[in-house]
Amino acid sequence: MEGYSIQVKARNQDTQTIEGADIDYRYISSGEVLKLLKEQKPYEWVKGFFEKTTYTASEQTAFDKLKLETEVKGLNCARKENQVAPENAYVSFNDSEFTIVPDTEGSQLKVKEAYQMISDAISSDEGEVDLGSNPDAYVKADVTSDNADLQATVDAYNNFARASITYTFGDETVTLDGSTIKNWLQFGEKGQLIQDDASFKQHIVDYVAQLAADHDTVGTERQFQTTSGRTVSVSGSAYGWKIDQDGEVAQLTQEIQSGAQTTREPVYSMRANSYGVNDLGNTYIEVDLTEQYMWYYQDGNVIFESDIVSGLASDPERKTPPGIFTLYYKKSPDVLRGTKKADGTYSYEQPVTYWMPFNGGIGFHDADWQPYFGGDRYLTGGSHGCINMPPDKAGELYNIIQYNVPIVCFY
Repeated sequence: MEGYSIQVKARNQDTQTIEGADIDYRYISSGEVLKLLKEQKPYEWVKGFFEKTTYTASEQTAFDKLKLETEVKGLNCARKENQVAPENAYVSFNDSEFTIVPDTEGSQLKVKEAYQMISDAISSDEGEVDLGSNPDAYVKADVTSDNADLQATVDAYNNFARASITYTFGDETVTLDGSTIKNWLQFGEKGQLIQDDASFKQHIVDYVAQLAADHDTVGTERQFQTTSGRTVSVSGSAYGWKIDQDGEVAQLTQEIQSGAQTTREPVYSMRANSYGVNDLGNTYIEVDLTEQYMWYYQDGNVIFESDIVSGLASDPERKTPPGIFTLYYKKSPDVLRGTKKADGTYSYEQPVTYWMPFNGGIGFHDADWQPYFGGDRYLTGGSHGCINMPPDKAGELYNIIQYNVPIVCFY
């Protein structure tokens, strides 16, 4: 038993030796040898000249477990400064796609498991033990490259990179693709993807908000060329292009997640007749509140015109407001009512044959009580804000007016 030692191999370390003498490695007699000696027959020694006789006796060894524990803890592979933790596999963007960067095994030893391996080898009188042959002797990465969730993440984000959504705004197009979308993701120092769903969603929200800021026309001021040859500024919150930002965020999110490649319009909550600076197009109703006259243009041609009487000019509460509007509905006949009083009656009630509202309680209607239309009638005998029309003209307009036609009112 003298001279026994065991070679210990470990990850990323030179082989080291544990000497038997340092752990009190020794032979323990089981009594089998003495028993064999006693069982020998004196007269059978002569047989030794003619034939060989073999006897087998099992060996038993022992060692000091505490001393072995001290030796194991003193190995280079067990020292604190040599412990390199394993690194998890992670998702990274490489050139044009997301890939899995494999985990690394490291050299962080489980001292208890290493001790057991060495102890078992010594008990079996082995001269060598390789700790690296047993993966349980080292701390493992929590996330390995075959992790199902990691692969699902790669598949999902590669869809993001493949996505391409081209928005059309008339002749103009705006494209959102993977080159922009990947910049909405966060990566660590080593290039590992840091999943932050809230941050990614906010980027989508911000992108749609900017898309709306660049292309919405509701509420914007437009330069309008009047029939009389003037150029006037008109604006209004009741007409124009307006992206439904919540609806667009929902659709865009789904398309990014599925890797869609599509060309489409944004999701709109309001639409205009045409794109560009003049989104009024060439079909509209022009109401000149200074000239007290109106025209209905269809495809650039006048299909209707009439004198009018607008709201009483001297009363701010009755003066017809300028702006761009569209028809709410039309009804024939109807009763127009003013403010409801405490006793349940109204400040006024006026039956009309044709009613076409477009701005709150303001609309086109027949007014057979007006002595005349156009000219200066609105200065002294103006309406409560509505556009009063000759009965025959109101009926004509009622039959041709369309819901999506912009109504441009200006002074």
